[in-house]
Amino acid sequence: MIRAFSAEAVRSAEAPLLAAGEPLMRRASYAIANRTISYLRAGGFTIPGSTVLALVGPGNNGGDALFASAFLADRGLDVTALYTGTVHDAGLAAARRAGVRLIELVEPTSARSLAELRDWAAYGGIWIDGLLGIGARGAAREPFATWISVLDAGRRASPDEPFIIAVDVPSGVSVDDGELPGPVLPASLTVATGCAKPAHLLPPARYVCGDVDVVDLGFDAHLPAQAEVCELSDADVADLWPVPGLADHKYTRGVVGLITGSQTYPGAGVLSVAGALAAGPGMVRYWGGSPHVVQAYPEVVPGSGQVHSLVVGSGLDDLTGVANEVTAALDAGIPVVLDAGAIELAYTRKLPEWAVLTPHAGELTALLSARGLQTDRAEVESRPAWAARTAATLTGASVVAKFATDVIASPSGQLYAQGGAPAWRATAGAGDVLAGLIGTVLAMNAEHACEPGQASLLAAAATHIHGQAAALAAGSGRPIRALDIAAHIPPVIERILT
Repeated sequence: MIRAFSAEAVRSAEAPLLAAGEPLMRRASYAIANRTISYLRAGGFTIPGSTVLALVGPGNNGGDALFASAFLADRGLDVTALYTGTVHDAGLAAARRAGVRLIELVEPTSARSLAELRDWAAYGGIWIDGLLGIGARGAAREPFATWISVLDAGRRASPDEPFIIAVDVPSGVSVDDGELPGPVLPASLTVATGCAKPAHLLPPARYVCGDVDVVDLGFDAHLPAQAEVCELSDADVADLWPVPGLADHKYTRGVVGLITGSQTYPGAGVLSVAGALAAGPGMVRYWGGSPHVVQAYPEVVPGSGQVHSLVVGSGLDDLTGVANEVTAALDAGIPVVLDAGAIELAYTRKLPEWAVLTPHAGELTALLSARGLQTDRAEVESRPAWAARTAATLTGASVVAKFATDVIASPSGQLYAQGGAPAWRATAGAGDVLAGLIGTVLAMNAEHACEPGQASLLAAAATHIHGQAAALAAGSGRPIRALDIAAHIPPVIERILT
């Protein structure tokens, strides 16, 4: 599991080590220098003489960049450090002793200074971004907002883009919520010092971090028990997965009920059942309106009955009578997945945590608006963590916000970001498959699914499998259909368990 911690939690964890004289900055900067050398070696570049530009800000990230510059200059690299105003004294002294070319731009946004910034940027084959760190709040302020814009424009215009190594986080990202409130300098590699930060996992910031390499600084024991954001791995999903034993039978392995599909949208019923069956429940009961489900899957039991979870909404064009079934299930402590049109059942009522909502951006916007928030789709897409958390708080339900990186929020406070799916997953019906898959994972773990934080954890496990199945189906880059995702769920589970 990747566990990401807020800036405040990191500062608190660092404090006792710094008070004890631990050289955290030296360790971090040495790691940054080593990653730079590793990149050059992997690319077959000559290390002595390779050009590096350190972009130095006023905080500790700037100090890390300066110390890393000194290490690299000692290895024979041609290193230039650009800065303005007050920077880390010890780092500046170390860079000077090592022979780093130090360029101070006294009037940082003047035409002359910006021209010099462009020239040195074009000269550097590697940039070390130490302009802003985890202490920054909101959009980048001047002069760094202008510097970031100029540097990013130069990066995009270059026929041979520089390799950009961000110190801790790319400059311009919002560290704790993953938002991009202003100009940002995308990284090729982010060297996360001490632990992962929320911006490394949450969209849209995670998309500008490049590869993320976490450097252990030894303060794990001082971090909070609950991380700000988590991302489940295969190992985490394996720990949650109930492998059947010899004494199990179809009723003990999880029974999933589905009220999905209709005469108007019959395929949604087929796809949701495909997702449910692919994860291996003991039984699927179907009492939706699609005439094709039992024909496509003869193992499905038609009609209602006792279930361990209920999936409602995919392809329904009429919610008449459905609300009563949902209420009865939730009151009985049966987890319910509300997908597509059934998310409207959360517009006014307070739901328990074992109700799982699965909105895409448009449905999430409609849900928040129905709850009285003035928002639009553009804001939801630019602030997915905020949107998912707010929806969970307002409704009381667990929320699976479907984006390129799925964001799963619990009213108990847990937040998960599950990435790794290819863009090919954005295809009609993929959400129907996911709804059925979540239903099965909840049913197989029904004994614990209603405990605080469990529904969101299990939903995160399902989205991990869904994303991995899409990746397996897409291979090295081929178009896929929703049924392709369902077909690749069993081999993904096999890989995870073996």
